[in-house]
Amino acid sequence: MGNNLILKRFFSKAVLHDLLSGNEEGIFDCVVRRYIVEPKGKPYERLISEIYSYMDKEYRTEYYYKNTMLNKLLLKKHNYKKTIVLTELPIGNSKADFIMINGKGTVYEIKTELDNLDRINSQIEDYYKAFSEVVIVTYRNNIEKVLETVPETVGIMELTKRRALRTIRESKEVYGKLDYYTIFKILRKHEFEYILTTQGYDLPKVSQFQYYSGCFNLIQKIDICELQKLMLKELKKRMRIETVEFSIDVPEELRFLIYFDDTIFDYKDSFFTTLNRIYGG
Repeated sequence: MGNNLILKRFFSKAVLHDLLSGNEEGIFDCVVRRYIVEPKGKPYERLISEIYSYMDKEYRTEYYYKNTMLNKLLLKKHNYKKTIVLTELPIGNSKADFIMINGKGTVYEIKTELDNLDRINSQIEDYYKAFSEVVIVTYRNNIEKVLETVPETVGIMELTKRRALRTIRESKEVYGKLDYYTIFKILRKHEFEYILTTQGYDLPKVSQFQYYSGCFNLIQKIDICELQKLMLKELKKRMRIETVEFSIDVPEELRFLIYFDDTIFDYKDSFFTTLNRIYGG
């Protein structure tokens, strides 16, 4: 398995941008030569698909999980214009792998075949400070251990060998652990300023050093469940609909990568030309 570590770096913005810039040397070339038999003469799109298929069978990375979830949960199950996905969002001392926001916000914590459960309960505690539903997404042989480890309020899903997401246990909403400071830290400056002004509060006229603590004091005057709703509305504004719509048009293996890459429009004209280009070997 150690020899497969390079696959964790393959589906990344850096590798994709190098490819779109005409530079196939480095990680892309190394992975292609290592994992694909007779790559010469094949279009880049096929090479990417074959590498993804290898990951599907032998080395399901976090990217593989996230990309499958984007395809299955967002693009097939929900209205992508009214639902957004966030990734790697800092929440307390943790980072959420995958957050889906529509009328509510749900954190999906991924535990792949390459992960352990050492921090899972501290991660769940952090997530409940800002979101009311948490779901663990994992593989079949890990389900019993997860069931024994996490609270009963936490949902559990299995990513099957056939790329399906199977619900093992539904999540339950938890509101009693919401925390003002955690929510405040998630919000960007213009977001918490917008919340305060629309709620009728005047922004503090103090020094920059005192400004954040002044705004935090005002935030705490808002009912915390209402604040959570306001936070979700602000988070939904972070996603550009043009990027989302473009991600739908690309091969499914690349959708998660494109979904979170606002700079992809710098390469939009050459994107599909590059995918159709023939690998020279």
